[in-house]
Amino acid sequence: MRAEDSFVMAHYRAPESKREQFRRYLEKNGVLDTLTNVLVTLYEETEKPSNALDFIKHQLGVGPQDDEAESLRLELTRLRQKYDQLMEENTDLRSRLLRYEPAQDVATE
Repeated sequence: MRAEDSFVMAHYRAPESKREQFRRYLEKNGVLDTLTNVLVTLYEETEKPSNALDFIKHQLGVGPQDDEAESLRLELTRLRQKYDQLMEENTDLRSRLLRYEPAQDVATE
């Protein structure tokens, strides 16, 4: 082998496989560490959950389940209606108060 050939071969790298590029991308963005931690947490559970996927979603902080989300939407609607009712009542009471107790000037020196 000539010296030129060994120089070329030493600097030649096979192109990275797509799999390796993807693995490095996941590692760089913390995905591998996060998934590893979640799976370790699941592994260390003494009583394994009946639905491992729900457990993983919960550990990753994925939003509430459909039942819980619907319950929260209903609660939000109820609270908005109550807020509107209280604001209306507040406006009415303020106007009644002004009728019976007109604003007084505090500028008595």
